[in-house]
Amino acid sequence: MPYSLILNLIPQSPIYPEFLTGRHLHALFLTLISSVNSSLGDYLHSSKADKAFTLSPLQIQRQHKQNHQTLQFSHQKPIAAGTPCWWRISLLDDTLFSKLTELWLNLNPKYPWHLGSANLHITSIQGTPLLTQPWANACTYEQLYEQASDRERNLDFTFATPVSFRQGGYDNVLPLKESVFNSLLSRWNKYSGMEIASIAIESVYPSAFNINTEVLTNYESKFIGCVGRIGYRILGDVEPLVIKQMNTLANFALYAGLGRKTTMGMGMVRRV
Repeated sequence: MPYSLILNLIPQSPIYPEFLTGRHLHALFLTLISSVNSSLGDYLHSSKADKAFTLSPLQIQRQHKQNHQTLQFSHQKPIAAGTPCWWRISLLDDTLFSKLTELWLNLNPKYPWHLGSANLHITSIQGTPLLTQPWANACTYEQLYEQASDRERNLDFTFATPVSFRQGGYDNVLPLKESVFNSLLSRWNKYSGMEIASIAIESVYPSAFNINTEVLTNYESKFIGCVGRIGYRILGDVEPLVIKQMNTLANFALYAGLGRKTTMGMGMVRRV
């Protein structure tokens, strides 16, 4: 069962930009895990395989209506103490969620966690979507499949943080249909237990897009990715079962993310 959880946080001291990179947020997540399951934290830290979670960059909670299409993925100024923030964690594996039950049940809003030199208080966790927070949700893999349309041919996405794909030994920032849907298919087949043998990629065509490249700093190096909106359409004589499978993968994007470095803030994608 995939989860997309929003952690609401308040820093007790300023968070400086050098501690707001994907590397530091990745370390904070492993610290949270290690607080209830040290062996799991060590395993996730050392594992080089595709990992069953994704992380967002830290977001400032805006007072006015927030644009959740493109998120803030770099910070030039410190986040001041007392500023309400949110952070999205998605989990793709039931086993991972269950091993963290103790963490979710025992989060103390008065207990500080550390991000660089700053202390953070986690005030609440949200797992259901709201108009003001569409990134939260939870749904079984069976429900994702059952609820997917077998008629809807438009597959539209917003790339909220930079998306990049590994091809051979190089990165490709262009969201080709093969890169997008094969990335989703691979993660679906790995974690869902409901394998989709193949998809009709030859029937999918870009229909509209408004995209550009952005740079994200995670380590000492920089990563280039694509952000914006892109739509694909299923064309031709395609069976309802195939359309249903494509819609399933499109809905799964909220949890799985796309492409590289999704555990470091890249590849946050959802269907629109």
